[in-house]
Amino acid sequence: MPDLDYQKQAQEYYGKAPVIIMGSGASAAYGMSGMGALAQHLIAHTDVSGLSEPELDAWKHFCQVLDSGVDLESALHQVATSEDLTSRIVRATWSLINSEDLEIFQKSLQDSEMFSLSRLLEHMFKSSLRKINIITTNYDRLVEYACDHIGIHHFTGFTHGFFRQLTAPTSLTPARKVNIWKVHGSLDWFQSPMGDTVALSNIPEIPSDYKPQIVTPGTQKYQKTHLEPFRSIINHADQAISDAGSYLCIGYGFNDEHIQPKLMAKCLRQKTPITIITYALSESARKLIIDGNAHNYLAIERGETDDQSIVYSSLNEAPVTVDMNIWSLEGYLSLII
Repeated sequence: MPDLDYQKQAQEYYGKAPVIIMGSGASAAYGMSGMGALAQHLIAHTDVSGLSEPELDAWKHFCQVLDSGVDLESALHQVATSEDLTSRIVRATWSLINSEDLEIFQKSLQDSEMFSLSRLLEHMFKSSLRKINIITTNYDRLVEYACDHIGIHHFTGFTHGFFRQLTAPTSLTPARKVNIWKVHGSLDWFQSPMGDTVALSNIPEIPSDYKPQIVTPGTQKYQKTHLEPFRSIINHADQAISDAGSYLCIGYGFNDEHIQPKLMAKCLRQKTPITIITYALSESARKLIIDGNAHNYLAIERGETDDQSIVYSSLNEAPVTVDMNIWSLEGYLSLII
């Protein structure tokens, strides 16, 4: 397949104003911990003082399962943890991801060109678009920072300010807006002592009597996401997926049951175009998109080096190796801008 074809395909799909779907790979590019590093952090830093004997037994079993090489999500499904122990795992997760997030924010203050996403959004808004939807499974605020760097208003389900409360998308109507639908919660969302969810920006520690509103993998994930604000956020994400003319997936592994069903229905039944850029295509992505019945796809992963890419396209039977970086967001931008 000649170079021109996949570039033309990338531009054609991009021209349909994609909904952007971001997974952990998008944040890993900035040094955020993945599941492996998070698992080791949980083993070392989860506070288990004062737990009952059965809870301590469950915790030991959980650590053994992780040490045996089972991934974090599977381990959290295998071991039944009490509400108290789950809460402690959530707090330990929050402390690691939040410290890394704040470090990236500090670095971004010195480097206004840090976020490739800023360039992408800026370019998308050069059209008649007034609204861009981004759906993410990440807790971090890198998308928000990317918006801030180019002076674009973003909406995550809350009012603006320092003590933010849940509100409708229509409450903010600037000329241009990025909706960020965080289906697993965010570092700045907390359950207040009153029981409602509020958002508190860039704080280094969890306030007393507040609980982080992030959904860790495992059995609790299903219970939690049926409650507010997750239920409304997932509904908005579903609506964005349903209305989309195309999709751009950045570092997304196709392993999330909150995004998958609607996304795949659109790609399979309605042949909605999808572009995937990632360090390495997950097994799920290969199975659902490349080996599945997706009609219009362009998937690009890293080759043997950073300066090599492997391109999978619905226009070509075999993958093509390209001696340039088009698998990262920065590299992908060279195809479309």
